[in-house]
Amino acid sequence: MDAAEYKHLVLGMIFLKYISDTFVEHQQKILRMVSNPDSDYYVGDDPKDHQKELEERDYYKQDNVFWVPAEARWGYINANAKVKEIFKEGQLIDEALVAIENENPPLRGKLDKRFGAALLEPGKMGELVDVISKIGFNSNEKGRDILGEVYEYFLGKFAVLEGKNAGSFYTPSHIVKLLVAIIAPNEGRVYDPCCGSGGMFVQSEEFIKNHGGRLDDISIYGQESNPTTWRLAAMNLAIRGIYANLGKEPRDTFAFDQHPDQKFDYILANPPFNISDWGGEKYESDVRWVYGRPPAGNANYAWLQHMLWKLRPGGQAGVVLANGSMSSNTSNEGNIREEMVRKDVVEVMVALPGQLFLNTQIPVCLWFLTNDKTQRGRDRKGETLFIDARQMGIMKNRVERILTDEDISKIAHTAPGAAGGQAYYCNDDAMSDYFDRAYYVNIHVGKWDKPYELNLEGQRRTLKIAA
Repeated sequence: MDAAEYKHLVLGMIFLKYISDTFVEHQQKILRMVSNPDSDYYVGDDPKDHQKELEERDYYKQDNVFWVPAEARWGYINANAKVKEIFKEGQLIDEALVAIENENPPLRGKLDKRFGAALLEPGKMGELVDVISKIGFNSNEKGRDILGEVYEYFLGKFAVLEGKNAGSFYTPSHIVKLLVAIIAPNEGRVYDPCCGSGGMFVQSEEFIKNHGGRLDDISIYGQESNPTTWRLAAMNLAIRGIYANLGKEPRDTFAFDQHPDQKFDYILANPPFNISDWGGEKYESDVRWVYGRPPAGNANYAWLQHMLWKLRPGGQAGVVLANGSMSSNTSNEGNIREEMVRKDVVEVMVALPGQLFLNTQIPVCLWFLTNDKTQRGRDRKGETLFIDARQMGIMKNRVERILTDEDISKIAHTAPGAAGGQAYYCNDDAMSDYFDRAYYVNIHVGKWDKPYELNLEGQRRTLKIAA
């Protein structure tokens, strides 16, 4: 089997192992409850009664735990993986996935059931089950986009850069956490037009829970063109009890917007970097190109304008893009950027350090956009904040840098409109050099030669467009 195909098998098994581990962990919690004489849930000492309680679905529903049918639990799969009469070259896995879909309607048609048809050497499927069995998941991992991380790992290991999706990379959770901390989604509609494995939605859920909000105060919408990651997003959200409208099928956002009549309060996205074959020549006079026609050879400014078009009045967007998007003047990009600044839709820019992604060394930045700078308790008309965070973060290992919680807090509290947003650094703070530098380098607005004025009013450093 080709390595690119192999990942589909691995991901399906990882999914089954993950939901099984969290299910069994909750079973142990229930067992302690029903067997403890001091517990309100005590049912006696008979193991048969205990086992009956373990299959009572209400215990799982009340704690938002994904229900796993008996034939889909990893213990059953592992026990029968090498029994030829039962396993039948992967059929056991396919049947487990069908059982999951039958029990969980949002997943119907979204799980990749290709195990029975896999052309593996005899015994290889059982060996793969043995390998996956050594991976342990627990509830402490639930807040992370663990399935997305696994997916990114296999993208790298198998060198799967599939055609037009070669610029697509899983967004590390700390970058998503920073986006969410600045955007601060609390109620309304949240949208990701290139949602990948759904990591943006997972962190939005975590933000709401951590700030005392209710999950049903937001509605989640997404779209994804890659069939594998579209299915992965459905899995990732389903295991957390998050309902999301991801469209009826995997489709290209530019070619077929599956939420055409919707406008959104918040947009969080990591579009494919510098994608060249996005079909730009087909959309010469598209209504979304308010600030200028994006080049056919690079979709960066098409993504930015699509997201601005999808914002409701006063909405906010946080977007991860390649660093070059801040300075490129190729094929009208500089003119588009100039027009976006003139029209006052760029609120904050954050330059980030390198080595933040596992499978690419492309340096990145964050764009924060809005169509109304008077909303959310501030008036920032004519102001754009540039934050240089290139020296922040710590090396997790020799190849990967991460932003710490402290880094995220400093940047988020500097940005206006963030949760608790205020000027984190005062003018006499030596650390403010991190941020001051970006006011003058790496940020260009095309050919516009009007000067910037440094505004120190209210202990807040901003750049104001001079009259």
